[in-house]
Amino acid sequence: MTNNPATPVPESTPTRTDPSVPTASSTDAAPLPVRQAPASLDHGTYTRLVEPRSANRLELAQGAWHQISRKYLWVQLISSGTVLLVVAVAVTVLTVFLHQMWALIPGGIIAVILVWTMAILPRQLRAIGYQLRDDDLVFRRGILWQRMVAVPYGRMQLVDITHGPLDRGFGIAQLKFVTAAATTGVTIPGLEQTTAETLRDHLIAVAESRRTGL
Repeated sequence: MTNNPATPVPESTPTRTDPSVPTASSTDAAPLPVRQAPASLDHGTYTRLVEPRSANRLELAQGAWHQISRKYLWVQLISSGTVLLVVAVAVTVLTVFLHQMWALIPGGIIAVILVWTMAILPRQLRAIGYQLRDDDLVFRRGILWQRMVAVPYGRMQLVDITHGPLDRGFGIAQLKFVTAAATTGVTIPGLEQTTAETLRDHLIAVAESRRTGL
């Protein structure tokens, strides 16, 4: 978890019968506080959220930022390495056995792109993070092309967990939030399987409380 100045999160949501909490009227309703986020969200994750060096970067919101699992790096490296191996074999067959020398040009370009992608992967993955705020979840990723999106809890219609063969082998998954507007959908990759399930249950509970007003 990133060591940013954290905004205190209430331990629990006060009930309507608590005499110390004034009852909000329909015209002056205070936002409901988010439930305490599970501490297990930071198990096996990166510990420092990387930001672009540019002065014009998107500023991080104050609060606790959670990051993805370190295992996701191996999944991405294996995937890119497999593609690189296939390209190398295809170029070798075309040039050595079929004497198609033109294959060296596209093969070389693809190989350079893949090697460069693998080289910057560690920094790219450390730039992925999410924050649980009172009214929404904020997701950010990217260094050169930055993206930061806030998904209101009340707009979440579906929280989906998916994982491929490599993901299952490393015990990780990705969590996808589906909302009424497709442009605000978010997919958080590289979460530990248990983390994805815990976060899914937490978000569903908070989303239901927002929709019902409890």
